[in-house]
Amino acid sequence: MRPRKWKAPAAPERARQRVSTPPLPPVHRLALPAAGPEDVVLDAEGRILTGVADGRLLRVDPDTGEVATLARTGGRPLGLEFCPDGTLLVCDSRRGLLRVTPAGAGESGDAGQAETGDADAGQAATGDAGAGLGSVEVLVGQVEGEPLTFASNVVLDPADGTVYFTASSRRFDLEHYLGDLIEHSGTGRLLRRRPDGRVDTLLDGLHFANGLVLAPDRSFLVLAETGGYCLTRYWLTGPKAGTREELLGNLPGFPDNLALGSDGLIWVALATPRNPLLDRLLPLPGLLRRLVWALPQWASPGPARTTWVLAVSLDGSLVHDLQAEGGSYAMVTSVREREGRLYLGSLHESALATTYVP
Repeated sequence: MRPRKWKAPAAPERARQRVSTPPLPPVHRLALPAAGPEDVVLDAEGRILTGVADGRLLRVDPDTGEVATLARTGGRPLGLEFCPDGTLLVCDSRRGLLRVTPAGAGESGDAGQAETGDADAGQAATGDAGAGLGSVEVLVGQVEGEPLTFASNVVLDPADGTVYFTASSRRFDLEHYLGDLIEHSGTGRLLRRRPDGRVDTLLDGLHFANGLVLAPDRSFLVLAETGGYCLTRYWLTGPKAGTREELLGNLPGFPDNLALGSDGLIWVALATPRNPLLDRLLPLPGLLRRLVWALPQWASPGPARTTWVLAVSLDGSLVHDLQAEGGSYAMVTSVREREGRLYLGSLHESALATTYVP
């Protein structure tokens, strides 16, 4: 633990509220055969694709609850990007940036090994066949001679094949992500993989770089800095090209994955509200944070349970703020919007969830 002092902006009053007005409508759980669907994407048929803690990539029919295994990454998949050719870009926290070609990608009909899932139950079958699964290719395993650690989220520029992705931390892995937030050393990065395979760093020193979206006109990226409670814009074109600015700051919770919705808004998953103890500790001598980090897990302050998403315009204006008590679903780390329906993922739940925009 190498703590760095940082004075967080005073938390807004919204950080102390637990239900929005209007509240987030009730969620409907879609049970999975494994835990941790950290990110979600949608294919053209409206099926949900996600990666889970055991390394599998799953496809889920939100209407029937049927689950199919598409591939195994051999690591821990996090952020996903669905490509026009049917392949998937996958940020794997252990292996780096991957390209996954599901079995039968680009063909008509269903691909993948089907499993029995029950959308209304708390369990799903765990059976899985190894045959017929897709192929996995490592696109970026190292950056500047160092292993790519904690790859987090990814977007594709379909116009030229450029891939932009984030790496949350050089210091901590996914299993110890809270250490990065407590240390606040700022080792996150925004990276670019060019079509010829070259990789360069666009931004360094980010406070837990996380979710990422590309503006529809390709002029800028927006990324979430989870440890900075903010959304940051990085300009790709125009007079500000190569510079960054705060798009929306002093958020009431920890922003995680981002997604551009069919409504043209940036949807933001807030995993948990701001932690008052952490805000008080960050500007104080590092010894106190080392003591907190040394506490056994049962005695450490954990994330508050909530179900919370935001939507903001491309200029950073808040459009939707939807929150409910986290009794049925919590630690929302991803949200996708399509035609008014919301699809949620979680780092800890053994289910996906769906709801709608009121």
